[in-house]
Amino acid sequence: MASIKKNLTNYKKFPREDFKYRSVTERLKDYKTIYKEYTEDYIKLQASRCQDCGIPFCHGFGCPVSNMIPDFNDLVYRGLWKDALDILHSTNNFPEITGIVCPALCEESCTLNIGMEPVTIKNIELAIIEKGFANGWIVPELPKVRTNKNVAIIGSGPAGLVAAQDLNRKGHKVTVFEKDKKPGGFLRYGIPDFKLEKNVIDRRINQLVAEGIEFKTGVYAGEDIKVSELKKNYNAILLTCGSRDSRDLTIKGRNFEGIYFATDYLTQSNNRVAGEKFSQEELIDAKDKNVVVIGGGDTGADCIGTARRQGAKNIYQLEILPEPPEGRADDTPWPMFAKKLRTSSSHQEGCERYWSVLTKEFIGENGKVKKINGLSVEWINKGGKLSMKEKPGSEFEYKADLVLLAMGFVHPVHDKMIKDLNIDLDERGNIKTDNFGFGKTSVNGVFAAGDAARGASLVVWAFSHAKDVSNIIDQYLQNK
Repeated sequence: MASIKKNLTNYKKFPREDFKYRSVTERLKDYKTIYKEYTEDYIKLQASRCQDCGIPFCHGFGCPVSNMIPDFNDLVYRGLWKDALDILHSTNNFPEITGIVCPALCEESCTLNIGMEPVTIKNIELAIIEKGFANGWIVPELPKVRTNKNVAIIGSGPAGLVAAQDLNRKGHKVTVFEKDKKPGGFLRYGIPDFKLEKNVIDRRINQLVAEGIEFKTGVYAGEDIKVSELKKNYNAILLTCGSRDSRDLTIKGRNFEGIYFATDYLTQSNNRVAGEKFSQEELIDAKDKNVVVIGGGDTGADCIGTARRQGAKNIYQLEILPEPPEGRADDTPWPMFAKKLRTSSSHQEGCERYWSVLTKEFIGENGKVKKINGLSVEWINKGGKLSMKEKPGSEFEYKADLVLLAMGFVHPVHDKMIKDLNIDLDERGNIKTDNFGFGKTSVNGVFAAGDAARGASLVVWAFSHAKDVSNIIDQYLQNK
């Protein structure tokens, strides 16, 4: 590093280099992280590419939590890791999560991304937090003063965890209710270990418990604990239950065995990796099967990587929308998040991707799915509105022993809790709040944030909304 001098032209001298992946052959043998180890000098060199822009769009436009990116880039380059960690934690509770799973909106709005390669902000962010854990800098932070107010948080996903930490540090007693066996929500049960190892979540849960937050797992709010009890025992209730009602494909043959929602498949796989056993009747396994993933997003890609590790024979991914362009689309100019073709590590591990295709029918034998029928579609743009037209003669048929529906989510599950709260929903079925994605609900003392209020979105937006709503709840409790 002694030969590398920081100046505003380092972005010309040194190319962008992302974290390297382990080889496909190696990583398909396990569910451990796909990334290779990296060196401190490598991170410092990448940080030196930052121009320290006078108007940092990465911070002001791209990042939903407003990370002070040029500041921590410079501190990393200068070797001031603890200072960089403090700055990063001032805006982001869990940078290791966004440093792994966020699509890096900040990098899309990096000034270098105008015709050049942006700074590897996401990699630097992750390196900072791992440095913090390695050096013992990340310790429980208890509130100096405790109030006599308590808050119930329903759901321990991204929004729930951030709000829990923020409200606890403001002095309020926080209890998090989680219907699953362990905290983490979709982070634990929806994202495969090769993408997000669960020890990353566990070390943060341990910190939150040490800070005084209580987790009640295996407790389904509205069922195991009634809404009336929650209202009676807590001064405020925050709903961070996520958007978990999966979009279905109600076509002929949908009732055949072998067709599952992607979340059911990924949840079981994550539990299996954690050591849980399932009977042969319960097992959802891709070994030696022809797998069809319907849906071209991140969840679909996670299914591909999981099926590949389970030993799938063939994997096909079908997406009804047209294939995005290789480069930035004209309708998403810088500094917007670019609409373009994105290839994940799972795609690199082996699958066939098809675009502008519509699944029409599932065909089965003896009650089990065996094939899918579909056809190609054409998308017509009329005055900015897209309409779909089926292409005659484009029919196709694929073998399908396992079909995974990864078409996104429609809204939070409208369960007994939401019904008993008698809470207002918006036109899309999300919990209605006075701000987009967070805030007060129609019921006094009840708040919502994250996907439950915004609709299915990114982890970093859940973080942002959770920080916003924690301030609103704190103000409510102070005035109560």
